Amino acid sequence: MTKRVKRALLAATMLGFAGPAMAQDVTLTIESWRNDDLTIWQETLIPAFEAKNPGIKLRFNPTAPTEYNAALNSKLEAGSAGDLITCRPFDASLSLYEKGYLAPLQDLEGMKNFGDVAKSGWSTDDGSVTFCVPMASVIHGFIYNADAFAEVGVEPPKTVDAFFAALDKIKEDGTYIPMAMGTNDQWEAATMGYQNIGPTYWHGEEGRLALIKGQQKLTDDQWVEPFRQLARWKDYLGDGYEAQTYPDSQNLFTLGRAAIYPAGSWEISVFNEQADFKMGAFAPPVPKEGDTCYISDHVDIAMGMNAKGPNQEAAKTFLNWVGSEEFATLYANALPGFFSLSNHEVKMEDPLAQEFVSWRTKCKSTIRSTYQILSRGTPNLENETWNASANVIKGTETPEAAAERLQKGLASWYDPQK
Repeated sequence: MTKRVKRALLAATMLGFAGPAMAQDVTLTIESWRNDDLTIWQETLIPAFEAKNPGIKLRFNPTAPTEYNAALNSKLEAGSAGDLITCRPFDASLSLYEKGYLAPLQDLEGMKNFGDVAKSGWSTDDGSVTFCVPMASVIHGFIYNADAFAEVGVEPPKTVDAFFAALDKIKEDGTYIPMAMGTNDQWEAATMGYQNIGPTYWHGEEGRLALIKGQQKLTDDQWVEPFRQLARWKDYLGDGYEAQTYPDSQNLFTLGRAAIYPAGSWEISVFNEQADFKMGAFAPPVPKEGDTCYISDHVDIAMGMNAKGPNQEAAKTFLNWVGSEEFATLYANALPGFFSLSNHEVKMEDPLAQEFVSWRTKCKSTIRSTYQILSRGTPNLENETWNASANVIKGTETPEAAAERLQKGLASWYDPQK
């Protein structure tokens, strides 16, 4: 081909007579609240996708977390939202689907890589439609100061008795606060307390789904027992725990003043930067040796498709990649503590993150009991559980009274519990 012919073809293209290769060039815009992820998308995820999908470009467009829901709704209503929508779990995204803003994705090829628990945060109540591809979850457990454990002479506990024996020994030694957690912010007591150890007693998904169906009540023993366990924690939280905030708890642990931290895995990156001692992690202890262990492996973030977006085929190509092993590995290692929800076996480079995710092979996974369906009414079960957990730890409410109050509140508006 002569240079003249080449120039003529180029001119024709620039005038709008594009061939098939040019016609498929599109730019997909991703809406997200994770503005702290910007460099991960720009430096890791976007280059990896674009390298394998020439003709499709990605633009990551984050909004401040507190403004995301309102800003996204306004864009969707105006028809100016991006092609891809980062999805928060449960009702916020379900509402977008019900309004016709998120496309159904259950038939997407990449969706076969996710189980029912993984999809639960972005599915209709009956599970028939899934409208976002799961990206990551956070796992609950306990992070410990390995240097402190070695110094005091305790091992990571596997049973409840061993757990309290370790706390007693640390307390008796006197060098460290046995456990760093406060009750001032309330959510901490519920999220890292009740929802951390609770699945062991209500048997994860079995109990959670039975509660939704009205087959179990919050006053049943398996729902009261976690409160009884929390009531025992107050003796190990150190002086002034009642006024201790969440940042206070983080600081107590990372400064080396506390031996154990009831944790969500999202702490891993922060603790790695701030703590100058070796850390380890152990799963929620089981009542007795040989019992099945359960973990809260809570769905956190997913990606959906704008149902009215102009580039739906390209968007589906990207969403299938989000469901791939490559994306799972890149994302989970770029953000230690945010774990892939896919069925792929993802090897974590961070040893603390690897310890957390290894529990999936030993324990049964569930999500937080209050997040699906049960917090849609007033009183809000999630918020009430915060208050109840804090009260029980402080001793201002008995486990039985707290459970009774939660049950009464839920039954006041939720028909299956009436």
